[in-house]
Amino acid sequence: MKKLTLSADPEVIALAHRLAQESGTSVSSMFERFIRLLASRQEQRVLGPLTKKASGIVRLPQGKSDTQLLEEALLEKYGLE
Repeated sequence: MKKLTLSADPEVIALAHRLAQESGTSVSSMFERFIRLLASRQEQRVLGPLTKKASGIVRLPQGKSDTQLLEEALLEKYGLE
């Protein structure tokens, strides 16, 4: 284990201590779990080579989101327009 010194707003420090106490853990353990969680989420977002190659191929029409385009395609596919 190695020591790490962090700086934060006093209110955030007090909040961290309160949350740790309520959880029955230490601020250090809580911080470690938080960092590991962030790292695991980032690993899940790593794109594979095929996805990387295909990204950027499609350009969305101006003023329409991907969600809107998907909704329109599904409505058209199932004849609900």
